[in-house]
Amino acid sequence: MASVSNPILVTGEPYTPGLTREAVCETYGVLVDEIAKLGSAENPLGPSPKALIAIAAAMGLTEQYPSWTAEPLRKAIAARYDVAPDEVVCGTGETEVISFIIRAYAGVGDKILMYRPCFPIYHLFAENEGRVPVYVDMGREMDFRVDAYVEALKSEPIRIAFLTNPHSPSGKLMAEADIRRICEAAGDALVVMDEAYIHFTETEGSLHLVKEFPNLIVLRTFSKAFGLAGLRAGFGIAAPEIIRPLWNIKPTWNMGHMQMAGAAAALTDHEHIRRTVDLIVEMRGYIAQRMSGLTAFRMVPGSRSNFFLIEVMDDRLDSTIVFEKLLERGVIIKDGSVSFRGLDKRFLRSDVGSKVNMDRLADALAAIEQSL
Repeated sequence: MASVSNPILVTGEPYTPGLTREAVCETYGVLVDEIAKLGSAENPLGPSPKALIAIAAAMGLTEQYPSWTAEPLRKAIAARYDVAPDEVVCGTGETEVISFIIRAYAGVGDKILMYRPCFPIYHLFAENEGRVPVYVDMGREMDFRVDAYVEALKSEPIRIAFLTNPHSPSGKLMAEADIRRICEAAGDALVVMDEAYIHFTETEGSLHLVKEFPNLIVLRTFSKAFGLAGLRAGFGIAAPEIIRPLWNIKPTWNMGHMQMAGAAAALTDHEHIRRTVDLIVEMRGYIAQRMSGLTAFRMVPGSRSNFFLIEVMDDRLDSTIVFEKLLERGVIIKDGSVSFRGLDKRFLRSDVGSKVNMDRLADALAAIEQSL
């Protein structure tokens, strides 16, 4: 067997996605249709209907190579968000754009700043590329601790600073004044604002700050509000000087015709986005009400996203025990201590989903509490 030239890739930790219904059915014997899949922050309404039509039409182009820069999709994104096409880079999911950024803007041994806990891809990709994560820890209530973040920017030789807004896994929203503070303090470091879940906050997000801060790139995905997680499409918007090196790093044809067509069509489906956001906002309130009567579990307040944290309040339980008991009852969420570095055994993360699935979650938690 040939030896691997980069030993970091051998010892690196891979990303572990949420469980599938099929896996839970096979292990626990719960019927697939009776399983609440609440561990991957997927759209409960499914994909944009306009996207499905466009994807089907694009299937007739599969004998042709696509644009190597994803030009049709970049133009659609530029038109939607009032930027120039050369201010846009596209990837097979936002995660691919994150990998471009780490490789382009940090060398081996360079430091990358992030909160703890955070989206695991930040530290996993950094470590697997030989970069060094630097953490700002959040407390029990998931406070942003902006003073500590700014101090880390000033005291450490940071090359990239990751932010997620709303934050994952807490769902909390960072104020624009704090974002500005961080961009100003970052200096030559690149600030990466991950807005994968921004639609659920019912705000416009930070795209308007790109013109003000040349060290800022804003990332978005088609996997969440647009309902296209299986299509794999995401993008970043920044000054052309930031974008150009990312084009040099990306694979030549990383976006196919169907990805570009489906994503571009989804951008125009404002009704689907509105219905999705309305449902999530309603169900956030509904699950908060359902969980308010529990004593063994607490919904950590403040989420503005399509997920929220659950804190285990009974010492006889921990996140892994609860995770397994929920799987036995056909409910898939995330064990926080396993899925998010920096979360302890008290926390789990659940999606906000349909009313049926919110009831399945609340009923299962109540049953676990009553069994104690």
